[in-house]
Amino acid sequence: MMWKNSRPVVRVEGARTSAGARGRQPWTPGLIFSLAFLFLAGCASPVRPANPRSFAFEQDTFAYANGLVWEYYFDNAGKWRHRRREPPQDYTHHCFVVARSARQFFEHAKFDPSLPVASGKTYRKLIRKVVDLDPSRDVSESRKVTIPGYASLREFSTHQEKLMQEECGGAWQSYAQRGHWRMVLPFSAERERDEADQWLESLKLNHPPVVHIVRFPQLTINHALLVYRADERENEVRFTVYDPNRPKQPGTLTFDREKKAFFFPGNDYFIGGEVNVYEIYRSTFY
Repeated sequence: MMWKNSRPVVRVEGARTSAGARGRQPWTPGLIFSLAFLFLAGCASPVRPANPRSFAFEQDTFAYANGLVWEYYFDNAGKWRHRRREPPQDYTHHCFVVARSARQFFEHAKFDPSLPVASGKTYRKLIRKVVDLDPSRDVSESRKVTIPGYASLREFSTHQEKLMQEECGGAWQSYAQRGHWRMVLPFSAERERDEADQWLESLKLNHPPVVHIVRFPQLTINHALLVYRADERENEVRFTVYDPNRPKQPGTLTFDREKKAFFFPGNDYFIGGEVNVYEIYRSTFY
């Protein structure tokens, strides 16, 4: 998922000071920003009950891909280039939508192949019901949405591809994801280490994080992945990921413990290298 470099503009309105409040500390933009930063930094995710099963790539991912607008390649001089993909693909700019929806179906839906296949109208309502649920919240087993006629999300999306693409959300939801503001702030090594540790704790409870990987301000990559497994080693953690652009096989996102940095390997849309990463769809602010 890529787009032209842009920065959000934040305007802080000054507060009026009454005569009775002249001796108080003024609410300057700097003070407001500092308090907001401390508030956000101190927001901890609530303790969540464990999910009874782990995420399975062959069952819990979509059968179709988020398409690419651009084709990436090395030219004769060894430089990484791109050109518009021809013919253009129909379903593009949905990486955040696909990763988020996969997590929502894993957390909020259950499939029952023993029930008869329903009508398109019924499935449309059920898909909307799933994706309307807050991806950062848990629901009880009794509140999970039952999808009849299919055994898994992979099978469901194979047979109901168009319907799912229409109802899971538009491309604008990738552009307007509520956590995009975070990528304009610095990423410290300690912050990335804490991020990796937080994912490890979530995975122990079978709650796969959806993460935003980015290089800002270059935006040579601006993409969403779902992390569902971790292989801890002495000097690194290899996270197994579901990449909406590549639905046929899992990918890998590595955290280097010594460098305290994430690395994403090269593929058909990214040259490879160090990236900044943070979890999204986890709270009001992300």
